[in-house]
Parts: sequence; structure tokens; C-alpha cells
Amino acid sequence: MAYVVGYGSLPAFSNDFNEIMGIWPKQFLQKKVYLNHPIAITGSRNFFIYEVLKLYYRFNKDNIGCSTSQFNKNQLHMGAFQNKTVFITGASRGIGKAIALRLAKEGANIVVAAKSVTEDPRLGGTIYSAAEEIEKAGGKALPVQLDIRNEEQILEAVSKAAGTFGGIDILINNASAISLTPIEQTEPKRYDLMHGINVRGTFFMSRACIPYLKKSTNAHILNLSPPINMIGKWFKNHTAYTMSKYGMSMLIIGLSEELKKDNIAANALWPRTTIATAAVQNLLGGEALIKMSRTTDIIADAAYYILNRSSKNCTGNFFIDEQVLAEEGITDLEKYAVTPGGPLYTDLFI
Repeated sequence: MAYVVGYGSLPAFSNDFNEIMGIWPKQFLQKKVYLNHPIAITGSRNFFIYEVLKLYYRFNKDNIGCSTSQFNKNQLHMGAFQNKTVFITGASRGIGKAIALRLAKEGANIVVAAKSVTEDPRLGGTIYSAAEEIEKAGGKALPVQLDIRNEEQILEAVSKAAGTFGGIDILINNASAISLTPIEQTEPKRYDLMHGINVRGTFFMSRACIPYLKKSTNAHILNLSPPINMIGKWFKNHTAYTMSKYGMSMLIIGLSEELKKDNIAANALWPRTTIATAAVQNLLGGEALIKMSRTTDIIADAAYYILNRSSKNCTGNFFIDEQVLAEEGITDLEKYAVTPGGPLYTDLFI
């Protein structure tokens, strides 16, 4: 039996170990090994597992063909998403693409689902340009043109993704429409667009992926939507948009309850500050607001840590990006600021 001095026995971490690495070194567990230094267990268990695996390879390097010096934290992190298939809506640009690139670095298969097949100069990016970046980052990419308002397209895209990569392990509902207009100025077509994409599209994307997620060992659904707060100021001047984003969040409540028995996690993620995207620049505050925003990397990193967690124990949460990173011991967020040291603008719903 392997022990960490002062922190208890290894079996307490066996589920996380299995889910993260997909292996359980039985030969190592038959040895009575004591680590010569204490290991600090913080928000992340990766460092603990890394140290255990180093010992495993040290004792089994003849059979494994890998020395301790050759085994590093990058190899550990690669194990988390290697050959995992991640379906991301709105992945051609912005937050969706940033998450795709973050997971691609860990070896994930990325389904780049979006409408854009020709580049709009105001927005930038297509499913094909995003797919090219993803493959350069180390992942595999499947570009799929998809309007999530169309159920037939959803079913076809999900079937194609599962057929190409052998299943679906993670769904990220990132696609979203925004129109910050008061009730009198909200036209039916704008209302229908937001609710068709944000609520209806997210609902039926989730529904279509569930049969495949049930077959995954650590399945996650992650919605880019805010915590629900029924205070009037979050409705004033953009009621239709708030209704649609809260609809995405309400879906998380239902999914997490219905899918607990299948060990499928359903969580939401939202930024503390505005994020430097084309939507922020073109629709909200221009270059001035961009300078008071953080980069998409903060959402990508937060998503990475959430999706690394056990789907059995991490579900039904409304995460804020700063909170997720703090739980992982990351509190210096200056690197994410568009303007280091400058003021930051708090996002809606926070």
C-alpha cells in the first residue's frame, strides 16, 4: 500500500486517478512506498498524481520503457483529454475557439461547430480556419457547419462527430446571440434569434448528445451562461437577452438533476469581467471596453479545470472563472488582462 506521509492513503484518490489517467498501477500498489516529502493537496489533484506516477515509472521503467526524467507534467496533462471528443458550438472564434485550442493542447478531438464558412471581416474566423489552428495546437479537428436552430442539422452533426471520433465525451454549449435592447425596442426577429439559439438550440444540442455522453467515462456538459439572479437590474434594458441566458442556466439545473444517475456532469461557467471578443467590441463598448476586459484565455483555462473534474461529483454548479482558478491555486490573474494593471469592467449578471 502506498502512503503519503501525513495525508492519508492513496485509495482515497483512486477514482480521480482512474478517471484522469485511465490506468491503475497495481504493481506499484503492491509495494510499500513512502514519499520522502509531504505533498500539498490544493484545489487540483494533478500534482499528487504526478508524484505517484513518477514513483510508479521509477519502479517499472524496465517494463514501461520510460524513465522518471522522461515523465513530466505535460505528459500527465495530455492524459486528461487524449482521445476525448469535445463538441463545441460557436467554436469558430472567441471563447469557443479559445476553449477548443486549450483542450487541443491536451490532445482532444474537437468538433468545430458553427455557421461561419466564409469570413466576416467584422468577426473573423471560420470553422475551417479554427480547425487548422486546433490541429496545429496538437488536437484533431472536425469542422461542421451547423445552425443549432435546426434540429435536423443538430442530429446530423452529432452523428457525424460520433462516427468520426467514436463517440462524444464533452459538450460545450457556447453559441449565443445577444441584443441588449429594452422591451419596446426588441423586434420579434431579435427575440426569436436569441431564444432560438440560446435556449432552444442549447436544449436540443444537449438532448442529441446525451445518448453518446452516457457511454463516456467522464462526461460533461458545460454551458456558457450566468448564475441566476432574479434582481430587477439584470432584466432592465435587456429583458429578452436576460431571459434567454437564464434559460440556458435553468437547463443546467434540469440536466444536472436528470443526468446524475448516468454520471454526466452539467455545469455553467461565466466570467467575472467582460471578455475581449468581437461581440464586446462590435456590440457593447468598442475598443474602450476591450481595454478594460480580460482575454478569452481565462475562460479557456477555467473550462479546462472544470472538465478535468469528476463528473460524478462536480455537477449543478454555476462557476465564475475567477472562482475556478482560485480553487486551483491560481490567484494572480494579471496575465489575462488586455491592459495589465488597468481597470477591469465587471460583466453582466455579476
